[in-house]
Amino acid sequence: MKKIFLLLITGLTVSVSYSQEVSDAVRFAQDNITGTARFRAMSGAFGAVGGDLSAITVNPAGSAIFNNNQVGVTLSNQNIVNDSKYFSNNQTQDKDNSFILNQAGGIFVFKDGNPNNGWNKIAIGASYENTNNFNSNTFTSGKNLNNSIANYFVDYANGIPLGDIKGISYRDQFFDEQQAYFGYYGKVIIPNTENNNNTQYKSNVPSGSGYIQENEIYTRGYNSKLSFNIATSYKDRIYLGANLNVHITDFRRSSSFFEYNNSPLTPTETISEIRFNNELYTYGNGFSFQLGAIAKVTDAFRLGIAYESNTWYELYDELSQSLYTTTETTGGPINYYDVNPNVINVYDSYTLQTPGKVTFSAAYVFGKSGLLSIDYAIKDYSNTKYKPTSDEAFRRTNSAMNSQLTSNGELRVGAEYKIKQLSLRGGYRFEGSPYKDGTTIGDTNSFSAGLGYNFGGTKLDLAYSYLERKSSQPLFSRGFTDAANITSKLNNVSLTLLFEL
Repeated sequence: MKKIFLLLITGLTVSVSYSQEVSDAVRFAQDNITGTARFRAMSGAFGAVGGDLSAITVNPAGSAIFNNNQVGVTLSNQNIVNDSKYFSNNQTQDKDNSFILNQAGGIFVFKDGNPNNGWNKIAIGASYENTNNFNSNTFTSGKNLNNSIANYFVDYANGIPLGDIKGISYRDQFFDEQQAYFGYYGKVIIPNTENNNNTQYKSNVPSGSGYIQENEIYTRGYNSKLSFNIATSYKDRIYLGANLNVHITDFRRSSSFFEYNNSPLTPTETISEIRFNNELYTYGNGFSFQLGAIAKVTDAFRLGIAYESNTWYELYDELSQSLYTTTETTGGPINYYDVNPNVINVYDSYTLQTPGKVTFSAAYVFGKSGLLSIDYAIKDYSNTKYKPTSDEAFRRTNSAMNSQLTSNGELRVGAEYKIKQLSLRGGYRFEGSPYKDGTTIGDTNSFSAGLGYNFGGTKLDLAYSYLERKSSQPLFSRGFTDAANITSKLNNVSLTLLFEL
């Protein structure tokens, strides 16, 4: 049996495996700068600064810098614009705007009044952060002179006996067989021979005048992290801390690909239009831990180091697909094919291990007038792994990640200047590409600014950040891998309200 069992809910099946891709793993391995408005305004350069609710997400020792209890909440508005170019100079654009609860948390400080006790402070806290907002829309359109989506279905179908495509219920097929099923029953591909033992297929889409292609992608969801923190200080010179992190992910990707060709009709029934829809839902949770230290070398100069472990996710995938095609012949009727099994494939859970990170930090505090801070983090994306590694599909993807992904560096620089109760802030962030080719996902450049006002027991902070990243996104992972060049521009405004208790 190719299925573990059949759910008693109509339309749902449980499958052994789904074709996870390198891009799926990178999506969950990457984080954006999130958190409090002060943290975002300084581009997250807080590894040696501490004293901020989001600073503990970089270096857990930072909570021991607090002198008073503090709780806060942050709301954010994110606007993302995606410009796409595909085989022409014609540029298409799509955008999305979302409003989210970005951060909430609190730190509680317990001091030892005995001056002879060097370990004179313990801080305990908890913080929630939306580490990645997946809300985004992308629209791609252009004329492809050479390749049709039929190549996608041919690539999956080759090697699969025609008898398996026709004789095994869609519910009981592996992912590869299901893709061949769509291609065959949608008339996009045809077997070399109508023999059940046939394993070779060819495109049924005519060539000659190129293909008008459109691709719409809508993504929704988030990665979030709940951190439980404890830290202590020794004579207000050495600060040590640790975090236990619970990660929650909820990701939905809806894509609709359309292809049209106006090549001359033939006496045989050939494809003129194709629409292929995919609905993917990935959800699950994970675990990681962090360790960190901050040292006051002098009253003004601080150094910090932090380690963030791998994150171990347990994930689940649900996938539904449908295909609609139109065929024409010379002087013959127009036929329409609707291949929609009305089935949601619910796949077995699997583990995704995303890479750990080491952060080195330095900061100079100018008394009560401000500070300058710099962080540098290293993360090796090639250590990303799907598990169990005994699964053949996971082994192939892990091998691809090892060869395609690389170690990268992330630089964060932040500054703050205080004028009485008013604080002015700014920052810059650069993160290298996680891919060896540097183009599948390009380098990230981000600028930020903000201000804050201290009312005494209450603080109000505002931040604006701008991020730009270029990427080259293949429309499909196999057979038909022509890519759209995407420029993503992300604008974020955050507002934080803090209370000292």
